[in-house]
Amino acid sequence: MRLLSRLTSMLLMLILSQLTIANHLPQSLDGKAMPSLAPMLTKVLPAIVNIVAQGDLPPQHPQLHQTHPQRGPEPPKAAEKFMSAGSGVILDTKKGYIITNAHVVHDAKLITVTLNDGRRFIAKLIGSDTGSDIAVLQIQAHHLHALNLGNSAHLQVGDFVVAIGNPFGLNHSVTSGIVSGLQRANLGIEGFENFIQTDAAINSGNSGGALVDLSGNLVGINTAILTPDGGSVGIGFAIPVNMAHSVMTQLIKYGHVNRGMLGVMVQNLTPALADAFKLSNIKGALVTDISPDTPAAKADLQAGDIITAVDNDTIETASGVRNAIGLHRIGDKLSITIHRKGKVKHVTLHVADPHEVTKLIEKHNHLFAGMDLRNFKSQISGHGIITGVQILNINENSPAWHSQPSLRPGDVIIEVNHQPIADLQALDDIARKHTKSLLLRVLRAGGSFYMVLE
Repeated sequence: MRLLSRLTSMLLMLILSQLTIANHLPQSLDGKAMPSLAPMLTKVLPAIVNIVAQGDLPPQHPQLHQTHPQRGPEPPKAAEKFMSAGSGVILDTKKGYIITNAHVVHDAKLITVTLNDGRRFIAKLIGSDTGSDIAVLQIQAHHLHALNLGNSAHLQVGDFVVAIGNPFGLNHSVTSGIVSGLQRANLGIEGFENFIQTDAAINSGNSGGALVDLSGNLVGINTAILTPDGGSVGIGFAIPVNMAHSVMTQLIKYGHVNRGMLGVMVQNLTPALADAFKLSNIKGALVTDISPDTPAAKADLQAGDIITAVDNDTIETASGVRNAIGLHRIGDKLSITIHRKGKVKHVTLHVADPHEVTKLIEKHNHLFAGMDLRNFKSQISGHGIITGVQILNINENSPAWHSQPSLRPGDVIIEVNHQPIADLQALDDIARKHTKSLLLRVLRAGGSFYMVLE
């Protein structure tokens, strides 16, 4: 009797678990019953490829020849080889273009692509962008299948997605899950981050593979996982297809992404800051600084402005501004929407070449060449409120680096030629009149010192 009761309980639990699973599966797609993902995958899988990259590991030591105290000089060691595996997605059947992650093919001398039907091809690297971790390959092949592009801007948390790739060499493996989060940034994985987070299992070898919706449209490129031990724990990240395809287009056309700058520095607009600025129901990025002689300065952007859109794309975080600018080339025209003191303003500017901006700054006064500066105002113990110009970065070949005493990042210039300076404009006004040398008073670690910059 006890055995029968136990079997009955187990059977009941099994039925309930199956019902629970069934309730979490999509019931229909376009009005049709969808008990299985197989029909969709039959169309999608031929567009997913396996990628094997081979090359030479860079030498760990700069010295090719080493001397042993007893045996004398040793012959140089042969370069060590590496082989890495990943995935890719065919997006153009006529030209054979394949999109993948840049880290999958980094430093590769030979790239082999294996199709779903077993055919193998040597791929040509069209272009690679480490900032976005996107690369484009090309193969010469017939009878290819490509994925349709979805719109990652329409994704919502909770949408069902499927990850396809070649984890651990298991070709065309499929895992499913949901969109767990959107616009994930500041993870330190890439330079430009706007990840889709998913709980669809992603493992080593999935990089460069497809994240598709239930219609089989490509919505992301699987890229990374958050894991304590190298295995999937249900936190995977994919590059949104809108971002990936934009980079792909530039790589195909130019071979690289030639990013520019606007000269604007921003931070996240927190609820506390929104209250302090007396803003309600406004999301965006708060402008903190504007660099001189940049498009942002010429467009009259100001500290305290709230950037809410770039080219009609909504901006909610500081990383959103950086990503939006990072997808545009030098010379591209941008439309930016800002909120300033309760009013909405639209400004138009062009993305500038960072090198040209640097040359323009150096032309004003070569003494500040190789230095990144910003306005500074802060309460400092023992000194009260200090205003001036703070040094963010210094090129080691610059005059400031080799001066005695030398300037270093973090220093604050508070006087020039015995005149207090409040901001970059004041510094520039004095520097224009004295191009041979400047007497600076510099604040460092609570104390100050004088130095001559020449």
